Amino acid sequence: MMTILTLVAFSFLSAPLVGWAGGRSWPVIAAVPLLLFAGFCLFLPILTAGEVALETYRWIPSLGIDAAFRVDGLSLTFALLICGIGTAVFLYASSYLKGAPRLARFYTVLTLFMASMLGAVLADNLVVLIVFWELTSLTSFLLIGYSPERADTRRSAQQGFLITVAGGLAMLAGVILLGWVAGTFSITAILGQAEVIAAHPTAPAIIILFAAGAFAKSAQAPLHAWLANAMVAPTPVSAYLHSATMVKLGVYLLARLDPVFSAHALWIALLTSFGALTMLTGAVLAMRETDLKRVLAYSTIVSLGTLVMLIGIDGELASVAVVIFLVVHALYKACLFIVAGIIDHETGTRDSSTLGGLRHHMPITAGVAMLGALSMAGLPPFIGFAAKELVYETGLELSGSWILVVIALVANVSMVVVAAIVAIRCFYGDLSSTPKAAHDPGVAMLAGPVVLAALGLLFGAMPWLISDSLIVPAASATAGAPLDYYLTLWHGFTPMLALSVLTLALGVVTYRRWDGLRLRLAAIDNIDRWGPDQAYDRLMSGLQRLAAWQTRLIQTGSMRVYVGRTLLTVGAAGGITLVARGGLELPSFADSLVPEIAIAVILAVAALAILRARNFVAGIVAAGMVGFAVALLFLFQGAPDLAFTQFSVEALAIVIMLAIVGRMPFREQEYRSKPQRTRDCWIAASIGLVASLLMLSVLAQPFDDRLSVFFRETAVPEAHGRNLVNVILVDFRAIDTLGEIVVLGLAAIAAAAVLAGMRRAKQEERQ
Repeated sequence: MMTILTLVAFSFLSAPLVGWAGGRSWPVIAAVPLLLFAGFCLFLPILTAGEVALETYRWIPSLGIDAAFRVDGLSLTFALLICGIGTAVFLYASSYLKGAPRLARFYTVLTLFMASMLGAVLADNLVVLIVFWELTSLTSFLLIGYSPERADTRRSAQQGFLITVAGGLAMLAGVILLGWVAGTFSITAILGQAEVIAAHPTAPAIIILFAAGAFAKSAQAPLHAWLANAMVAPTPVSAYLHSATMVKLGVYLLARLDPVFSAHALWIALLTSFGALTMLTGAVLAMRETDLKRVLAYSTIVSLGTLVMLIGIDGELASVAVVIFLVVHALYKACLFIVAGIIDHETGTRDSSTLGGLRHHMPITAGVAMLGALSMAGLPPFIGFAAKELVYETGLELSGSWILVVIALVANVSMVVVAAIVAIRCFYGDLSSTPKAAHDPGVAMLAGPVVLAALGLLFGAMPWLISDSLIVPAASATAGAPLDYYLTLWHGFTPMLALSVLTLALGVVTYRRWDGLRLRLAAIDNIDRWGPDQAYDRLMSGLQRLAAWQTRLIQTGSMRVYVGRTLLTVGAAGGITLVARGGLELPSFADSLVPEIAIAVILAVAALAILRARNFVAGIVAAGMVGFAVALLFLFQGAPDLAFTQFSVEALAIVIMLAIVGRMPFREQEYRSKPQRTRDCWIAASIGLVASLLMLSVLAQPFDDRLSVFFRETAVPEAHGRNLVNVILVDFRAIDTLGEIVVLGLAAIAAAAVLAGMRRAKQEERQ
């Protein structure tokens, strides 16, 4: 049996090879997702037997974090969709993007995205899931920004990245809270503590944080604007990321955690309300668009809202509806996105208002579009019909949920209209002229959508092919308990059938009046003026103004001001904490302090000499006096080796600094007024007082000699050295010492570069 880790690792390791082959537009790149699809199909017998595959590998045991992976019905459904639709998209892209720039990078990132998605849906540890979750945000940012020379591409990529990453940060906080409450980050263990976690006082905060992350990823209103704007990416990206996979990751997270929070009132309220709002928002926005990709993008928002709403409804039927709708949407939406790309590629436009009669020149594409559209509209014998009826049945079974049923009706009507726009508006009616001579594309571009459309028909006619092996196990994982459900297309003459007929009738009427409706909706300026997209622009402008104001306030250009503020902050924090926590205490000095007092006087005199110095040379010499006084303190405290080291270093430092100062071109001294000097004096005195009180308070505490004893006892047998200071620096603090050496080395290199630049500048002036 193929291990889960092997499949995930293969998906990542194959990225360079796919990038190399993709740069040459070889269709063989589709073999990688196809092999992964075949590998995951090997897990189907395990699910049919009612079992779950778990793999755990040690990763960060000190934090209780394992690299754990889980294959159950839900994760396997997502994995098969990711790899199956990935096969179609990779094959399609090999022809669609032939001759495009940066292909090697594109296919490498696309493969890494696929691998990240697989890692996210297969992870059985929340920390591992977060890692893959953020990788999907990063790779999608690179894919949306495929053409960085275009301003709209840069803006859309940035918008999608910022929104999804912000949601990811909220989700990270939720992961930390949930791990703290459950005592583990294992998803399997968390699902086993559902009642305890849901009853915990922090459950509302956890729900809100996870919902924020999922809503941002799955484009729930009002965070939906990035999804439609991401349509600036190439069509393969739109078909893969933004219809079938990445935007479903938030849905996956909510479905995975639904067994834990399904009975919590806040969970139900958040998911049903935001899901319903998203359905209505997407339906309205889809009706005012003519760009085929944006129309499909807004219909995707409708579908994502439907999935979130279904997850929020408790019950076995809702769990089945979620899985069926998830699979159906992935099949027909990826198919129709590819069709939209084919139309754009072969005609030179994707503006539906200018297209018509393409079936005469593109008969095969027209047939594929019709199959996908019929499934999207929910007509029998397509599997979309079963999904639509389950949505209605779930709403009707929920007591007092007529509002949700009405919203679902509006959403499904919009689906019928969008399906008609793609399949009827573009391919039937009078033949319109196009920028390019329209014709059917080659096999590579058509193979994927043909298979996806055919599967929608096949699964509708023979639902038992996926019912027991995939749908029921996935629904059971979503419900958190084994389900007994038999998927069938025909349920008889029921209220759901009546609603389906009403949906089709209203969809036909709306489509026939779509031109007028679209113009009226497009004329409502407030939708654009006060919508989330403009809110995002205003937020970014506000952040820029805030940053500019902070820069003017903080970045004064004076090192003296920076140091003064830093010292004030440190001194205030230390002093307030010392007093507030009762740590202020003075030691009792039993021994004679005559040498220490004498050294303190020397230090004070040296400090005053520095302040009174009129030039750099005098200041450096006075600073050296401070260093020598500190060396005397080491000597009187019984550390002669430190004292002699300090003497040597101080003398060498004075010589080097005098040599440097002698070669530096000094400007006029900075003028400082008397109030400025007074302020600096008070800052220095305050930080000195706080530091002195802190050190005295430390001396007042009982001396803990455990560390000293440890060093004395272990220096010879373990470090083979008798000089404790050297042993500590070289052995016990070796990494710290190495870091200090690196810092000093980098500083020396920087100083050398500055001096070399000054030398070149002088030479150029002479020339």
